[in-house]
Amino acid sequence: FVRIPAFNVVPLPDGVDDEIGAILDPLGNAVHTALSFDIVGEDVLITGAGPIGIMAGTVARHVGARHVVITDISPQRLELAAKVADVVPVNVAKEDLREVMNRLGMREGFDVGLEMSGAPAALDQMIDHMVMGGKIALLGIPARPFPFDLGKIVFRMITLKGIYGREMFETWHKMLAMLESGLDVRKVITRRMKAADYTEAFRLAAAGEKGKIVLDWT
Repeated sequence: FVRIPAFNVVPLPDGVDDEIGAILDPLGNAVHTALSFDIVGEDVLITGAGPIGIMAGTVARHVGARHVVITDISPQRLELAAKVADVVPVNVAKEDLREVMNRLGMREGFDVGLEMSGAPAALDQMIDHMVMGGKIALLGIPARPFPFDLGKIVFRMITLKGIYGREMFETWHKMLAMLESGLDVRKVITRRMKAADYTEAFRLAAAGEKGKIVLDWT
C-alpha cells in the first residue's frame, strides 16, 4: 500500500469496476490528447494503434468526431483497433492514406491529428495530410531527436501542441463522466493474469502485446 493525501484520491463511481480502474492512467493520456482541440464534427487522424491510440479513437468517436482514421504498420494492432473503436484502420505499409481519404469523401485533409507513435515517418505523413490550419496534438515520444520540415508547419499554418500526462483534475472528471455515459474501452484489455505472474506479464508487454495486460490481485 502507498499512503497519499486524500486530496489526491479519485473515487471510482459504482459503474466503473476495478478492471477499468486499472487502465485509467493510459486512458487519461488518450482523453487528454483527444480533447486537446475541438473535434466535434471534425475528421481526425491518429498515428499509432497502440492501446492509448486506440482508446483515443474511441474517445474521439464518443464525443462526436466525424471520420476517425488510425494508422499503423502492425496488422495485429489495427485488427484490435477495429474491434475496440468505430474507426477506420489503415496499414500505411500497404495502403495509400490519400486513397482512404477519397473513399471517405474527404476533399482536403484532416482537421485534427493525434500523434501517438513517436515515429518520425508518422509525423511527416500526418503533416502532409492535414488541412490548411490543421491542429496536431503530440503524445508519442521519439526514441531520439529527428528533423522535420518546419516550412510545412509555417506555410500551412499548422498548430502543434505537446501533451504530457493528464490534467489534474479535469482529465479525470471528463474520463469518468464519459465512462458513465457509455464510453467502452474494455476490449483494449487483451490479457488478464494473476499478479504472481507479473514477470511473464512484463515479458509479454515488452514483446509487443497488442493490448493492455491487467493483473488480478485477488
